[in-house]
Amino acid sequence: MASLFLSNPTTTPLSTPFLPPKPFFRGNTKNPRAHFANFASPRCAVDTPFGGNVQKFPRTRVWDPYRRLGISRDASEEEIWGSRNFLLEQYSGHERSAESIEAAFEKILMDSFQQRKKTKINLKTKLKKKVEESPPWIKNLLNFVELPPTDVIFRRLFLFAFMGGWSIMNSAEGGPAFQVAVSLAACIYFLNEKTKSLARAFIIGLGALVIGWVSGSLLVPNIPALLLHPTWTLELLTSLVVYLFLFLACTFLK
Repeated sequence: MASLFLSNPTTTPLSTPFLPPKPFFRGNTKNPRAHFANFASPRCAVDTPFGGNVQKFPRTRVWDPYRRLGISRDASEEEIWGSRNFLLEQYSGHERSAESIEAAFEKILMDSFQQRKKTKINLKTKLKKKVEESPPWIKNLLNFVELPPTDVIFRRLFLFAFMGGWSIMNSAEGGPAFQVAVSLAACIYFLNEKTKSLARAFIIGLGALVIGWVSGSLLVPNIPALLLHPTWTLELLTSLVVYLFLFLACTFLK
């Protein structure tokens, strides 16, 4: 039996488990490497280049910040912010693009701030020039006027507004004589603190009281009755005008 198998070469040979099976190639069997080249090796995230599919900002090298953001020099503040936000959202995945957009936006803001500062300085210069060219009596009048700090203005405005509200709340009980007296005393105190002269403070405060009372007596009767509360008397409305004049005198005069 063994000799039969050995003598007949056409007979199916014995399969030997110790020998590996022959590789099966398709196509070009003369070059086995071509077969293995058809199999693509698996790729992982590490093989992908940095920012491979991330969209890049095309105007990174544009020097003009307005052209870089794609807006005109006459663009409004809303248009500038809208262009910046749109571009940042579109190119958010690319760090250099986001930095270029932010740099252009900050440059536009800085230029706008500098322009506003120059305009403000020019306005002050023009006003100063107008004052210097004004008649002497206007110069003398402006010498009695000053602009105090904002917190001082608001504190004194609150005081006299409180006096006005107090007078309105007590309008049914009697006249605002007490509130007017307290307001006059406060005005003289503030003026004395500023001018360091009690006589000057008394003259300015009393003058503001008289002018305010006369102005209120002339102005209030011309106000339509429909605009006034029925319980508000002429004396009450005149005192409100007096509070305004006292506030202006002790705040802006010197």
